[in-house]
Amino acid sequence: MLTLLSDYETLRLIWWVLLGVLLIGFALTDGFDLGVGALLPFVARTDVERRIAINTIAATWEGNQVWLVLGGGAIFAAWPALYALSFSGFYLAMFLVLFALILRPVAFKYRSKREGAAWRARWDAALFVGGAVPSLIFGVAVGNVLQGVPFHFTGDLRPIYEGTLFGLLNPLALFCGLVSVAMLVMHGAAWLAVKAEGPVAARANAIGAKSALATAGLFALGGILVAAGAFGGYQVVSPLAGDGPSNPLAKEVVAASGAWLANFRARPALLLVPLLGIAGPLLAAAGFRARREGATLLASSLGLAGIIATVGLSMFPIILPSSTHPGHALTVFDASSSRATLRNMLVATVIFLPLVLAYTAWVYRVLRGRITAQDVTAPGSPAY
Repeated sequence: MLTLLSDYETLRLIWWVLLGVLLIGFALTDGFDLGVGALLPFVARTDVERRIAINTIAATWEGNQVWLVLGGGAIFAAWPALYALSFSGFYLAMFLVLFALILRPVAFKYRSKREGAAWRARWDAALFVGGAVPSLIFGVAVGNVLQGVPFHFTGDLRPIYEGTLFGLLNPLALFCGLVSVAMLVMHGAAWLAVKAEGPVAARANAIGAKSALATAGLFALGGILVAAGAFGGYQVVSPLAGDGPSNPLAKEVVAASGAWLANFRARPALLLVPLLGIAGPLLAAAGFRARREGATLLASSLGLAGIIATVGLSMFPIILPSSTHPGHALTVFDASSSRATLRNMLVATVIFLPLVLAYTAWVYRVLRGRITAQDVTAPGSPAY
């Protein structure tokens, strides 16, 4: 343990893994919240059905969103250059995401303050926006990262971003947005199949099977596009000092078609990860049809983890490539915080992350069981 806390290269690798864990944790938990919101107009046709769908996530969405805060905090503390570029370069896109996410708690709070159908319909639309827009934008962001982001550093390492919002909305990025929407809709449907009853669960199963097949097909197509060089790719061609100073300019990176597959060619065992990204949704599609709710949610979760991990493994050691100045790309080994910062953060994470996981598991255990029509119509039921 003491060796881990003193070795700079190992600390950087650990935090790269932890960042992936936090992003996957967000996708697995708040991902089904977003999916349920995006599915709301399609799985629920009456007010009672909509209340059933909403109540499957109303008690846990706020805790699930903490994973997003943890991910942002980890980027800020462990990878400050990555935080500066991504949160400023994608500012308008992030603003859209935050606006959509802010709509969600407001809609939960005010939806049932009045009995009017039009009033509730407007807040239901807000819940749909709060689920669909972030699902799309998160995928669009990943698509732009894979293609490279237009930025460079000045001589004193001041980052300069040269892109625009409309530049982010390019065809390949929108394709990745579709992958993201499909997989989160699949995950939301899997959650509804576990937590809802009656027509809501039945419609979720039907839509979930289709979205699971779409996820597998789109992700496989994405792999073909990467292999064909549509997304380009970047490769570090100079030595990287794992324990060297954080200086993004002290290396050479070149754009190389198909470079995102280099790690998988060098280590074929890693191909199990993208295969999981395809197999998980296919197993989920079979689970939806067989009405095996628990197995379906597990398969959906494994598929999401495989898809997200594939992106990180394909890019390693790069974490943010530059499309205009490839040599200025950020890597795991030249964009991190100091050794002391990473060490102290790791100690805090080792102490508190298990507590967070234990509390989360306890909450889901307490709230286990299906949401029924009686639950949402009985006197004293939650006013959502």
